[in-house]
Order: sequence, then C-alpha cells, then structure tokens
Amino acid sequence: MTEHEVFADAEELASTAAQRTLEVLAAAIEERGVAHLVVTGGGILEATLAQLAVPEALNWSKLHVWWGDERYVPANSDERNDKPAMAKLFDKVPYEPALLHRMPASDAGFGSAEAAASAYAEALAAAADDADVPAFDVVLLGVGPDGHCASLFPGHPGTRELEASVIAVHGSPKPPPTRLSLTFPALDAGRQVWFIASGEGKAEAVARALGGAPREEVPSAGPRGREGTLWLLDQAAAGQL
Repeated sequence: MTEHEVFADAEELASTAAQRTLEVLAAAIEERGVAHLVVTGGGILEATLAQLAVPEALNWSKLHVWWGDERYVPANSDERNDKPAMAKLFDKVPYEPALLHRMPASDAGFGSAEAAASAYAEALAAAADDADVPAFDVVLLGVGPDGHCASLFPGHPGTRELEASVIAVHGSPKPPPTRLSLTFPALDAGRQVWFIASGEGKAEAVARALGGAPREEVPSAGPRGREGTLWLLDQAAAGQL
C-alpha cells in the first residue's frame, strides 16, 4: 500500500523522516541484531542524513549501509553521493567501517562500470540470506524533477531491468553520464521504501508517480516496499496532489 504525508516545510520533513528512520533501524537491530539502510543523494536526502547524526540513537556498529546509486567518478570527486553522506552523517557517528558499503569509484581498478556493478551485486548477495540482496529495513529515495529515482531515468534501459540487482547506467540525462544504480528488483527488497521530496520543482513528478504513471516513464512510480511504501513531502512538493 502506498501512502503519503505532507509537512509544513523542508526542515520539518527532514527532521521527521530522520526520526522515523532511526526508530525503524533501532527496532530492527533489537529484533534481528542487525539493520540494513539504503541511502541516496540529493538536497533533501542530505538534510535528512544530517538529522540522522545522533550517536546515541543507535548501535551504529550493527548497521549495514548501502547506496541506491552513485556517480561513477573518482573516489575523491565532489560529485560522489558518498562524500556529503560521510560529512553530514557517518563521520559523526561510531559506524563499523566494514558495514559501510560504498559503491565502487571509477579509479578503483574495475576497468568498467559493468564490472563495478557486478562487484557491488556480489557484495549485496554476500550480505543476504539466500537472496540477491538483503531485506533492507528502510530504503530512502529522492525524486528528480523528471521523476527519476536512484539513477533510473525515464525511458532508460535500467527501468526495464528485471534480473540484475545493480546496473551500470550510461548516458544519464543528468551529469555525470556514467553511474551505478540499484534496480527495481533490488529496491523492491526493502521492507519499507520511503520517498522524500521537497520543493515546487518536484510537484509534477510527485503527482505523476502517485497518480500511477508507468515506471518506465516515471521511475519513482516503480519501487514498492514489501511492508510499506511512503511518500514524505513538504507542502510545495505536494502542491499538485
């Protein structure tokens, strides 16, 4: 079931999304001894990550962190999604380095984005119980003005991928052109899939996704959590609902 909630502004949105995320992860660690979180990039997601930086809120050494997508650029590039995530969150909490699963950089020696995607798929499978990917406790996704999520773009081949858990993306309409991304089958492994969207520029994409547009045209219409799919919006992003 897909639901949505609307908050007054981006600040309240990020704060609430973070608090709920911490609650879900703490409950998962209490119940199963470990939790799995998927993060992505974007302004409102970075604001949410900053609000997650509460060292005492979790046993951070029990949290696996995965990336929903990454720009296939050198490790020290400012374009990488993991750079602000480290600065805003992980450098401020006592995480376990072995459980922070960053997607490969272009200078990591894989030779191609396809090889890098395969390596990340192998890491996901190694952390899963007889599955291609772990049962993520929370998948946090943003929404592009064109309706893309992770690096699954309207009309691109990745929106039709049904087998692989991780793909290389070429010719991204948003630079840089080469990326790595989880696929719909991988995102759908999440217990909870939460979209976080802020700003008037996202309103049309939000309305189309929640209106049931085909995921090949509006990729954010695609991912569905096994236990729940929730859109958390500020008033501006909800303006066309």
